[in-house]
Amino acid sequence: MGYIEKVLEKLREWAERLIESLLGPQGNPEPEPIPVPVEDFQRRR
Repeated sequence: MGYIEKVLEKLREWAERLIESLLGPQGNPEPEPIPVPVEDFQRRR
């Protein structure tokens, strides 16, 4: 059973590394950009 436990632990480590490389270390979604008001000079004319 010791061998199987070692293999499972190695697979778990590889899965964690793969998830971190794909999603980043925290896996949090990117924050939404803040809208910036822009004056439209064409409408004022």
